[in-house]
Amino acid sequence: MMSPSSIGDGCRFCKLIAGDVESYVVFEDEVAVVFLDHRPIFPGHCLVVPKDHYETLIDVPPTLLTPIFTIVQLVAQAMEHGLKAEGSLVAINTRVSQSVPHVHIHVVPRRRQDGLRGFFWPRQTYKDAAAIVEMQHLLRTAIAKLPSQQRGSS
Repeated sequence: MMSPSSIGDGCRFCKLIAGDVESYVVFEDEVAVVFLDHRPIFPGHCLVVPKDHYETLIDVPPTLLTPIFTIVQLVAQAMEHGLKAEGSLVAINTRVSQSVPHVHIHVVPRRRQDGLRGFFWPRQTYKDAAAIVEMQHLLRTAIAKLPSQQRGSS
């Protein structure tokens, strides 16, 4: 198991966490940051990323799993309330198909008959920056409306 570092050498997500890479953050606390995926499966697709650098899920200490997955649960709930999603897809790639070697959890809003089948994830882009900002606002608002015990430590 790898030990954590505050910044992984050349890691895009570590740079994002440090504020050196543009992102659309929808939630942040001392454990993780949640931001919109720049190539979403569906609008609102978020990534939950631990602030400490761990390459894969296997490297994350068990003591961090509960705080991280509490945030995943928060984001999934925000999608149902704020985006009117009927559910969500939660996924983690470990090495294979892991585009950034920093563990991250995909949380994707789902609707019945949305066309997503199996593990074929057709990507799309946001219409423009305003569409990204609107999605960011919807999720931030939904998170803020949830009871504080569901928002984690923030």
